[in-house]
Order: sequence, then C-alpha cells, then structure tokens
Amino acid sequence: MNVPGTLVTVTLILFALALVLFLSTRINDSTVLGAGFTFGNFVEAASDPLYRMVVGRSLIIAGLVTLATVGLAYPVAYYAAFHAGRHRGLILFLVTLPFWTSYLLRVFAWKIVLAYNGVLNSGLMELGIIREPILAFLNTPAAVVITLAHAYAAFAVLPIFVALETIPKSYLEAASDLGAKPAETFRRVVLPMSMPGVLSAALVVFVPTVGDYVTPALVGGPSSTMIGSIIQAQFGKADDWPFGAAVAVLTMLVILVVVAAARALDKRFGSRT
Repeated sequence: MNVPGTLVTVTLILFALALVLFLSTRINDSTVLGAGFTFGNFVEAASDPLYRMVVGRSLIIAGLVTLATVGLAYPVAYYAAFHAGRHRGLILFLVTLPFWTSYLLRVFAWKIVLAYNGVLNSGLMELGIIREPILAFLNTPAAVVITLAHAYAAFAVLPIFVALETIPKSYLEAASDLGAKPAETFRRVVLPMSMPGVLSAALVVFVPTVGDYVTPALVGGPSSTMIGSIIQAQFGKADDWPFGAAVAVLTMLVILVVVAAARALDKRFGSRT
C-alpha cells in the first residue's frame, strides 16, 4: 500500500469534509466562514418541504439512472467476460472510449440529439412518425436519466466485468455436468456470484449522480432540478455558504444510508471486500 499517497488522500478528504461540517454550523453574515454557531441551518433544510421534495426527486432520478446503467452494462460485461474471446480488449476499449472526451461535450451531444430541432426529432419526422418537432425529449427528467446513464456507463461495465471474470469456469462446467441449462446456470451461479460487482457498479453510479447539477441544468429544465443545483445556488447566487453546507451534509447522510444498505447486501452475497 502506498502509505504517503493514502495519507495525503485521506487527509485532504477529511479536511474537505471537516470544512463543510464546520461551515454548516455557522451563522451566515456574508463572510467566508460565518459568525457564531447554530444548528438552525439543519433544522431549516430538514423541515422545508421544498428541500425534502428536491432530495426525493434526486434519489428517484439517481435510482433510475442506476437501474438503467446497470441494466444496460450487465449484458455488455457478460459478453466481454464469456463470449468476446480475442475481441475482449476491443470491447473494453470501446466502452472507455467516451471518456476520451469532456463530460460537458457528452452532455451537449445529448442536448443536440434531444433538442427541438435535434437529431431525434429530425429522424422521427423523416420516418413519418411525427409531423412536426415535439418538446417532450429535452428539458425533462427522462433527458437527465438518459444523459447520466450514458455518461456513467463505463463505470458500471468495468466492476461487473471484473466480478464475472473472477467466476471460476469450473463452476460453470460443474453446473452443466449436473444438467443445468444455461438459463438456470446464470440464475443460480453467475448472477449470485456477480452481485458484488453489480452492487459496486450501482454505488459508483448512484453516489455521484445524486449530487450532479451540470446535467440537470443543461438538459433537465426546472422540473428536473436536483439537490446539487440547490447546493450550487446557495454557494453562488444566494451567497449563503452555511446553509448550502448544511444541505450538503444532510444529502451526504442520506447517501450514507443508501451505501450502508448496499454494503449489507454486499455481505449477503459473500463479498470478501
């Protein structure tokens, strides 16, 4: 283990978390660090229905993104692990290829696809499915889910691929020798043994998407505002850093509950991590 690197990383992370926690208990007086201590920021953030609604919406959108991403990533990882043969490296290269471009460029690409005069509307009009462009594609929660699912696809494929790759081939051969059909072998051997990778992929996708604010701002519209946008606004236009920090701390606590639940499931499926 790289002790200096680990020490620096942990120190910087703990320092950032401690700074956010410190700010969340300060009274906003338009200074950087605030004046005096209070828990009023937490009470206001937890009791305001608006923030509870936005947190709930963020969890729902992040959950849908996670389901879509993992659901699409599993077949790709399965094919790469068991059937790709000598093309396995090429498939994994293609999976990671979008990361050679900027995250913002990928989001803008989806904005071009889903826009009123975009690729999707133009294609549907060419096929005669619609007579004129429709507004249902862009500035909707569905646009946020699609864009985030594409943006985090590789993060889901790789952990699942590693989990599938580590399954001993002798287990599959034993299941076949005992008369199990491919579907039963997948259900009783492959899927349970790959669940640690699935849960890892779900967490890798879910945690960052809950706090994402760039994608909702570019393709989501007002109906897709997520908690990251609220936090960014408090640190920006509202100039209320203590309240923004309190909202961030409460959001981290909610995410911590989800991570603890996933960790419990991970142990249920026999992870050694």
